[in-house]
Amino acid sequence: MRKFGIVFLSFVSCALAGVAPQLTGNTRQYLAGLVRRDTSNPPGNETRAAKYLKEVADKWGIPCELLGDNPNRLNFVARLRGSGKERPLLLMSHTDVVPSDRSQWTVDPFGALTRGGYIYGRGTLDTKGLLAAEMAILVELKRQGIPLKRDIILLAEADEEAGSTGIQWLIQNAWSKIDAEFALNETGSIWDLPSGVRLFQVQTAEKIPTRIVLTARGTAGHASLPVPDNAVVRVAKAVARLADSDQPVRINTTARRYLTELSKLPDYHWLSLELPKLMQPSTAAAAANRIRARDPELDAMIRTAISPTMLSAGQKINVIPSIAKAWVDIRRVPDETREEVLARCRRIVNDPAVEVEPAGGQELPPTEPSSMTTSLYLNMVQVFQKSHPRAVVTPMMIRAATDGSFLRRKGMAVYGVPVFRREGMTNRSHGNDERISLEELDAGAQLLWKIVVKTAAANGSAR
Repeated sequence: MRKFGIVFLSFVSCALAGVAPQLTGNTRQYLAGLVRRDTSNPPGNETRAAKYLKEVADKWGIPCELLGDNPNRLNFVARLRGSGKERPLLLMSHTDVVPSDRSQWTVDPFGALTRGGYIYGRGTLDTKGLLAAEMAILVELKRQGIPLKRDIILLAEADEEAGSTGIQWLIQNAWSKIDAEFALNETGSIWDLPSGVRLFQVQTAEKIPTRIVLTARGTAGHASLPVPDNAVVRVAKAVARLADSDQPVRINTTARRYLTELSKLPDYHWLSLELPKLMQPSTAAAAANRIRARDPELDAMIRTAISPTMLSAGQKINVIPSIAKAWVDIRRVPDETREEVLARCRRIVNDPAVEVEPAGGQELPPTEPSSMTTSLYLNMVQVFQKSHPRAVVTPMMIRAATDGSFLRRKGMAVYGVPVFRREGMTNRSHGNDERISLEELDAGAQLLWKIVVKTAAANGSAR
């Protein structure tokens, strides 16, 4: 038995040593293939990407299915079988992307052009780059025939950017096909700090979208005679009051851990001076305001965020309209309810002529943060620490939201895995000329490979 174990370990180690060229080459190829399938949402057409992934899986003999109730918006699910000794690992990403204004791009958003060491295209960052790496990892595991102690499931779901209909359909109709012990998802990030520290931010919690609409009513008439109850003026003042308001400080366990870890770093010495004041109710608001002046992202982690985004009023410039509307995107911290936020907004607006109501649309569930004691989280910590001499790993709460919240509500631990550096992504997801560097794509795929193999391979090791 000992001899067999040595031979087996030697086989796996040798196979892993030669993984980089195949893994990175396939990741680049699959990303280009995914980008060239226009899955802009609306309308979605995610089946284009799902069929492409099925072609890849079929080529390598990886069992897979296209699932859903809309033939144009199907989800892709593939599974590599393990021994069943441990519960499955889920790798997930979404196939839809936000729309692109071609006039604002210097390249075709769906051309997958490689230029200057970058691959350009809508979805390279959000989140077809991660999906390509996940697909390449499944192929590499199959190609090498590496024994697994748990199943590995790859889920590419539809409609993450708008209504989350894909993940909700799967949970309601095909739960057994995606049920897993834990999952790796988008929105983790790597940040190289000026001090030389490489910060690995593992997303374990999310803020919750809570949209509202303000409706102001007033007297209509000819614009040559100003009226005191102009609906446009009323809604503008209401929007300004909301935007200028300071929301209460609410620090959950994830935010507290993140801020504490940051405050230990030389780059955030200033934060160590503010942190004790932030934890005291009497000084929290003033400390949060000072933190916002230095780093708005940190402030967004400890307070509900309010951003007016759309306005609608009138049909002609010389006519005062009787109704004006404003839409406000609110991202609330998980321990606040929608009703609390709505009531506070009404108090801030403080105008009986302005209605403040929910705007409808996508509703994501509030959930507890994913555990930091699972084997997957601990494996990530070990892999990241080995990857850089000054690695610091910390959980974080993102100010945005993902489909992972629906799985967390089912009891699954979901982690936004940090495999791509901010510096290698150049511009923001959803931005014009969205792109990722090929070097960063390669490095991220190899980092994700090590996490997956450490968590799911029968011998639990990778190089």
